[in-house]
Amino acid sequence: MSGFSADWLSRREPADHRARGSGLLDRLAEWAASRDSLSIVDLGCGTGSNARAMVPRLPGTQHWRLVDYDPALLAVALEKTADLAGDRYRAFSFKTEQADFAHGVEALLADDCDIVTAAALFDLVSAEWLDRLVAALAARKLPLYTVLIYDGAMEWQPAHPLDAALRESFNAHQHTDKGFGPAAGPDAGPHLVKRLAEAGYDVATASTPWRLGAEDHELLVASAVGVANAARELGGIPEAEIEDWLDFRRSEKGGSYLIGHVDVLALPRI
Repeated sequence: MSGFSADWLSRREPADHRARGSGLLDRLAEWAASRDSLSIVDLGCGTGSNARAMVPRLPGTQHWRLVDYDPALLAVALEKTADLAGDRYRAFSFKTEQADFAHGVEALLADDCDIVTAAALFDLVSAEWLDRLVAALAARKLPLYTVLIYDGAMEWQPAHPLDAALRESFNAHQHTDKGFGPAAGPDAGPHLVKRLAEAGYDVATASTPWRLGAEDHELLVASAVGVANAARELGGIPEAEIEDWLDFRRSEKGGSYLIGHVDVLALPRI
């Protein structure tokens, strides 16, 4: 799987947390309310941002298993989650696991697992991988809560003539192999929802776009660089035009950026 730097993940964390809708996580908390403790597996955990967003909102004692392929990110995750101290009525534990789950997650879903979660992951995996995930979840009747699946929407303000071409190029790049086979990209959300419903889950979704404004200019520019680099890898857009677009985005201090995501909650029917 393509790597992400701890710096990039830290830079985007506030936008990620701001984009999350509260409704789906509230429903998951209601589902878990009768349990004294929860065992949660976080796939592709990065630096632990997903856990930091979820811990305060879920009930009871929580035991987290943070899973990623990158040992450097896991070290950061363990350091950052150490600050999540439980109150006197609750306790939290966090352990990391380095794993290459490109061929499936079955081995990661231990018998004591209660919830599977992931953030900004499933648009990077293949449709076949998602099918295996759903089968593994359904076999164990495990709920899934996943956030920030890219949905293909991208809107920049002020507009530039190259915006549409770069969006199309980025979306095409999202379908390239990220280590799991040809990625589902913007089709991941609908595909996952369909497969979960077919497997007998109650599925709910929420639109959770990034909305970056003038106060997010540094992240906006970093995102623009990511879009430009994807276009460069695919080819087809002259470098001079890409550089002109990047210069325009860097110079627009009052610009804005919307990038679409969908969150998914799937609860087993018992």
